[in-house]
Amino acid sequence: MTTAATPTTHDPRTGELDGVRALVTGGASGIGAAIVTAMLARGARVTSVDRTTQGVPDGAHAEVADVTDDAAVRVAVENAATAMGGIDVVVNNAGIGAQGTVADNDDAEWLRVLDVNVLGIVRVTRAALPHLRASGCPAVVNTCSIAAWTGLPARALYSASKGAVQALTLAMAADHVTEGVRVNCVNPGTVDTPWVGRLLDAAADPAAERSALEARQPTGRLVSAEAVAHAVCYLASPLASATTGEALAVDGGMHNLRVRPQGQS
Repeated sequence: MTTAATPTTHDPRTGELDGVRALVTGGASGIGAAIVTAMLARGARVTSVDRTTQGVPDGAHAEVADVTDDAAVRVAVENAATAMGGIDVVVNNAGIGAQGTVADNDDAEWLRVLDVNVLGIVRVTRAALPHLRASGCPAVVNTCSIAAWTGLPARALYSASKGAVQALTLAMAADHVTEGVRVNCVNPGTVDTPWVGRLLDAAADPAAERSALEARQPTGRLVSAEAVAHAVCYLASPLASATTGEALAVDGGMHNLRVRPQGQS
């Protein structure tokens, strides 16, 4: 059995991600843009890989690719490595949502969502692995979901895709731990993003729907994209060198807590 490489030492007095070279998929909006912003603020060099450059935070390099296109992904990853002088961290954040029970989506929609949410991670990580193996502080962080381990109504397809992401995260962590490549995921609750905003706008009573989403999280509010980004930065940081194979909940206590309604003792 080989032994994992000793991670590069890191001085916590400097920026948490000083010198780290990170690739973030879906970096042009929502959680992805928040991750790019947070990483830049912590000293990282960052490349966004998304279907557009519009919305990518200032200071980041940007590559255009769809994670369902293996050839485009490989080109984007190599361009990112050239621009940054290597890749230390991959954040697989690109994903799409889906609504409905198991009976509500046809095969084409199942294949489309799984192609983006699961195979997208495979394609990007596969292309980046040679660069991660050459890094002194390699890490992969996958954006998963509360839906991976908590049953939510009318989310069958989305939940299946994110359950696969969590299982894939653990398998990848086991496969690459002896190479020193850490693999973890974050499991956000309902995040206040443009996608959730569009769902609310389409509801019969957007205000009531927002209140219902807020109420199901024990904190009583939606998760911010910045809170998810902070968790991603922790898992990506060389200071988290002993953390691998973990799913970090960022869900306002939704998965683990059962809080009594206010006024009940």
